[in-house]
Amino acid sequence: MGRLTHMDETGRARMVDVSDKAVTTREAVAEGFLRMTPETLALALSGEGKKGDVRAVAEIAGVMAAKRTSDLIPMCHPLPISKAEVRVEPAEGGLSVTARVKTAGRTGVEMEALTACSIACLTLYDMLKAAEKGMVIETVRLVSKTGGKSGDWAL
Repeated sequence: MGRLTHMDETGRARMVDVSDKAVTTREAVAEGFLRMTPETLALALSGEGKKGDVRAVAEIAGVMAAKRTSDLIPMCHPLPISKAEVRVEPAEGGLSVTARVKTAGRTGVEMEALTACSIACLTLYDMLKAAEKGMVIETVRLVSKTGGKSGDWAL
């Protein structure tokens, strides 16, 4: 296992210097899941909740979060995101969230995709918590990434 890139030789946290890296097209996909009862899922899908279309709001929140990742995670670089797409779809036992983020830059967008997915899940929870407080956010994870020095990776 290699050393952590966000630590210097003395163990202090640092932002990685990416100025010498090549600009390449990079994309990352993350997924998450919000587990809920069938009744809460039906409410979410009906669009009749008190807060409106929860899926649409969560998708927008995820896109906004991707664009603000460097404000939330201290060592992330601010990136010129060229694409941020979040999809909330019904799945057995709840709602599935997929976030896809793309840029042409010197560093990857894995954190942006994970942040988008996480915030979309949290937004769904917030909008549905009046119906069910016991919902569970599960399996927020990176599914794939392309581009950059380390190349492509997928589950």
